[in-house]
Amino acid sequence: MCLIMEADDHDGCVLVAPQNFSMVENGIYRSSFPKPEHFGFLTALNLRSIIYLCPEPYPEESLKFYEANNIKLFQFAIESQKDPPTPIPEDTVLAALKVLVDVRNHPTLIHCKAGKHRTGCLVGCLRKLQDWCWPSVLEEYQKYAGLKCRQRDMKCIETFDTVSLRQCLLSIMYRYLGYGPNRKRLLYVEGNVQTPKPQATKV
Repeated sequence: MCLIMEADDHDGCVLVAPQNFSMVENGIYRSSFPKPEHFGFLTALNLRSIIYLCPEPYPEESLKFYEANNIKLFQFAIESQKDPPTPIPEDTVLAALKVLVDVRNHPTLIHCKAGKHRTGCLVGCLRKLQDWCWPSVLEEYQKYAGLKCRQRDMKCIETFDTVSLRQCLLSIMYRYLGYGPNRKRLLYVEGNVQTPKPQATKV
């Protein structure tokens, strides 16, 4: 399933979203791996950054597109599930979340290959940081994972220590803004803002 829409400011062309595209919340999106046919759609999102959760090198064509559009690529090498499954490193998830909640990187797109498991794991940890109840976190993960829910992903989310992240983000605070009384937005209040660079950042 993918999103297709017509854009008036793109000469009537049809913009095709990557598979499993969705808004996580204002300024944060998720999807499968974007391909060249999705570049028009990504341009319409006015992205500042991409959070890539796979160890494989990024395609050169995509890197050139990101550089031309001032989109910074952050890469966090989380291996796909093996047999037997290996745990997802919590320090890698923590590093990715630090980038994700920094609004200087918004709008941002999170993706892995299919936009289901590794992406769902990172979003699930974000939901824990936002104080979502476990049934709601699990329901969102299962919505995208479908019949292929992975125990290692759910264990990573369930055991993720949000206290360690909160201690690292002293300059991040929650503020309630619009869209209902329970909606939380992360606001970065540090004064030292650096201009994003277009090249990939690997962790």
